[in-house]
Amino acid sequence: MGDRILVTGGAGYVGSFSVDLLAKRGFEVVVYDNLSEGHREAVPDGVPLEVGDLADGARLTAVLEKFEPEFVMHFAASALVGESIENPLKYFENNIANGVNLVRAMLAAGVKSIVFSSSAATYGEPSEVPIPEDHPKAPVNPYGYTKLAFEQFLEYCGSAYGLSSVALRYFNASGAAGDLGEDHTPETHLIPNVLMAALGKIPRFSVMGKDYKTHDGTCVRDFIHVSDLADAHVRALDLLREGRSDRINLGNGKGFSVLDVIKVAEKVTGRDIPHEFAPRRPGDPAVLVASSKRAAEVLGWNPEYASIEEIVRSAWEWHSEHPQGYGSG
Repeated sequence: MGDRILVTGGAGYVGSFSVDLLAKRGFEVVVYDNLSEGHREAVPDGVPLEVGDLADGARLTAVLEKFEPEFVMHFAASALVGESIENPLKYFENNIANGVNLVRAMLAAGVKSIVFSSSAATYGEPSEVPIPEDHPKAPVNPYGYTKLAFEQFLEYCGSAYGLSSVALRYFNASGAAGDLGEDHTPETHLIPNVLMAALGKIPRFSVMGKDYKTHDGTCVRDFIHVSDLADAHVRALDLLREGRSDRINLGNGKGFSVLDVIKVAEKVTGRDIPHEFAPRRPGDPAVLVASSKRAAEVLGWNPEYASIEEIVRSAWEWHSEHPQGYGSG
């Protein structure tokens, strides 16, 4: 068998895809998840699920001592921009304080390697697109700030305790594959909400803002297939085996606006997508597109699913087959 890996948030969206890939490649994996946003059904058969919260230091320590992992992949975080503005307390507690609990327990158990699921939201309003890793960091919402703060915390722990960390910064995880897909309650992400409108599950899709400085006035984002993200997380383990730390973007290198995605979804589904314009959502930069040049150089990573049509089609297939998400059937 391969290395032992503890995956926090492994029942969630990107976490579950990463767990599935790790298991298929022969790693020994255990999922640690409080199931507040994850799904038991998303954890592959044969992979142990330890239900627990990162705030529960005793439970976390017990799982680390029982499983003795060589690596940790950390996905367990709150990740909604709008909610972070309305409820910053939740984000500082979960994304920073609970992250500190995790690292404390890791160091106590002798685990000194972590892959951290970070975000392009650490950059804020970019002055250069696609965004390189050395771009100034000026997050415009609590979500992005907490991701950046935890990255910096990991760097300090590297200097003080010899902790190796690879932080992967990406933005819009999208798409589906096989039995795994995207199922959030409430759902705030663009592609699944557009597809819900196509399915008639919501009356219409709300486009948040039409006066941004973009080609059509709506926000532009970088969409990356979740399977590609999982692949990058597994590749990051090679850096940790060498005791290296890094901060790496994961992006397609090009962006698509909200209206672009609606047009693609109409083509893929063969249906009109009812939509309306609504006020801007606070904390949303106009354009976020991450350069993946460093990912190609350091990880040997390039997105396999680079086509927005391919990404939307994979999501459509899953949502069509799972109209109630993981509760379907």
